[in-house]
Amino acid sequence: MRQATAVPPVHDLEALAAFVARHPRLAVLTGAGISTASGIPDYRDDRGDWKRPPPMQHQVFMASHAARQRYWARALVGFRTLQDARPNAAHQALARLEAMGHVSGVITQNVDGLHQRAGSRRVINLHGRADRVRCMGCGARRMRHDLHAELAARNPHWLEAGARAGPDGDADLEADFSGFRVPDCTRCGDGIYKPDVVFFGDSVPRATVEAAFALQAESDALLVVGSSLMVFSGFRFARAAAREGQPIVCLNLGRTRADDLYALKVEAPAEALAPLCELVVGGSPGGISRRPA
Repeated sequence: MRQATAVPPVHDLEALAAFVARHPRLAVLTGAGISTASGIPDYRDDRGDWKRPPPMQHQVFMASHAARQRYWARALVGFRTLQDARPNAAHQALARLEAMGHVSGVITQNVDGLHQRAGSRRVINLHGRADRVRCMGCGARRMRHDLHAELAARNPHWLEAGARAGPDGDADLEADFSGFRVPDCTRCGDGIYKPDVVFFGDSVPRATVEAAFALQAESDALLVVGSSLMVFSGFRFARAAAREGQPIVCLNLGRTRADDLYALKVEAPAEALAPLCELVVGGSPGGISRRPA
C-alpha cells in the first residue's frame, strides 16, 4: 500500500478539486478521521479493524448499574480531551466550502460538535451530540459539563486519575468502579442519565436519517471524509448514492467498506481538505477555478 502523507500528490488533489468543481452541491459524510488532528482518537486502524475494545453497547449501559459506573468514571477522566478539542484545518475547509456554495451540508458520524464550531451551518449529527445528556426515563436534557461537575463533586478522588484518552470522551482506565456514585435524574428522581448520542446497538432516530437522506438527495455527489464506513449508519449513504447513480469520492486513510463504489479515492488524512480548498478557491494550472456561490 502506498505510504500516505499529510499532503497527497498534487495530481490526486487536482483530481479531487476537479470533482468538487464539477459537482457544486456536495453532500459530505464525515467520520472519526476528520477529528484526529484535533486530538480526538479514532476507533479503527487503516484496515478498518478495531484499535481497542469496542465501545459501550446501549443494552449493556441500560441494563447494568456497574456498566454505568464504569462508563461515567472513565468519562470523567476522558471527556476533558473532547471538551478541550478545537476544530482543525479539515473542519474549517468544509465550512469554507459550504460558504462558497460547494457543500450543501455535512452528515457527521462524530459527536464532538467540531463542524459547528468551525462554522458549518447545515450539519446533521447522525449519532447525536456528546455535550448533552438525556434522562432515559422522562426525557429531560442537561448539559454534559453540568453533569460532570456533579460527578466530580460526588467522586472528588477520581479527578486525580490519569489515563490515556479514548474516542468520544472515553479513557483507557481500569479500576474498581464499584464505589463510583452516579446520580439519578434530578427531574423524575430515578431516571438513568445517558449521553445524548447513539451507542452501538442503538438506532439512529428516524427523523435524523430522513434529514440526512433529504440532504443527500438534493446534492450532486457524495464526499466521504475520514470514515471507514464499517458501521451501517454511515455506509447506508454510500450504498444509496451508488444505487441512485450519484458519484462518490473518498478522502480517507486505509480501507473502507465502500471501496468498490468510489469514482475516486485519495489515500490521505482529512487535513488534505485544506490544500484542496485552496485549489478550489484559487484554481490550478489544470484550469480548476472557483464556481460562484
